Amino acid sequence: MFPFFSYNQFSLSLLFSSIFFSLPPFVPARSLPDPLIENNTWRSFARFVDAGRGSHVSGMSQLKKYFQRFGYLKPMPASNLTDSFDAGLESAVVAYQKKLGLAVTGRLDSDTVSQIMSPRCGVSDVSHTMHVTRHYMYFYGKPRWNPVGSAPITLTYAFAPGHSIGNLPKSDVASAFERAFSRWSAVIPVTFKPAADYSTADVKIGFYRGDHGDGEPFDGVLGILGHAFSPRNGRLHLDGAETWAVDFESEKSRTAVDLESVATHEIGHVLGLAHSPVKEAVMYPSLSPRTRKVDLKVDDVQGVQALYGSNPDFKFSSLLESDTSSSSCWAVGFGKSWYGRAIYWIVVVLGLVMWI
Repeated sequence: MFPFFSYNQFSLSLLFSSIFFSLPPFVPARSLPDPLIENNTWRSFARFVDAGRGSHVSGMSQLKKYFQRFGYLKPMPASNLTDSFDAGLESAVVAYQKKLGLAVTGRLDSDTVSQIMSPRCGVSDVSHTMHVTRHYMYFYGKPRWNPVGSAPITLTYAFAPGHSIGNLPKSDVASAFERAFSRWSAVIPVTFKPAADYSTADVKIGFYRGDHGDGEPFDGVLGILGHAFSPRNGRLHLDGAETWAVDFESEKSRTAVDLESVATHEIGHVLGLAHSPVKEAVMYPSLSPRTRKVDLKVDDVQGVQALYGSNPDFKFSSLLESDTSSSSCWAVGFGKSWYGRAIYWIVVVLGLVMWI
């Protein structure tokens, strides 16, 4: 027989229930980036936290330039950009929040400002010339390297002579790109091979600093990490000012950026994908320092396969199982934060008390 439920047990369970339901929702507040590792260009944006329509804060015109650069505000002369939080900026903030999966408040809350200040790809998030689907996006006209339904193709790649980085051996850089290319070729019928001649390569890779002649200047440590152009342009550029890493155990810099993660993202652009609003996707526009993000997600694969078809050896079920198991771990563990684990154990203890 089950034991009777005593008054003391009821009181204890009631206490745990009160604690559980009095706790705030377990969504951790997002703090602003560490000021020691912020990009100098965007460091001043921290002052805009909690600003909303009608606010007037010195330097807000620079934030409007940011939104112009990434497609959320229409281009206009710099002289027309004021420091007032006007209707245009509010619309830009709302569009930005929707695009990047943030709470849509129309204000510069801490989560939004933190996202704005995060290191990211230099390719625009929004353009009236982009082809939009529910999640993944394409460049105008859905450009690709081969016609729809054509035979598998091979693309060559090479590194620009004289445009390398000094903190990593060339062999490590080559290996990181080889792994990045293989991730895409595993899901589509496209093979990537190194070329002996840079001038004739399909994909041209180089590390550059500042203004390097393509109209998209880099801005120093963090900020813009890299950019790439749609098919069949093939240019893939990374900021030479970054501390690029292939192993965070050996590279201790707080500003270190994982080379393979950024390479995988930029290759997605080379293939024709624009930015995705799915945070877990490789094609999401931002990447924090000392973070590795190289595994293609369902959104990435669906997007690129809509352009090129599927690699015959690729099994979509394995990718779905991987994503599902990852989601299940989060569901069972109530997240990976200490707060989520505390909630989990409260629930466990409460369940045990109920059956004592």
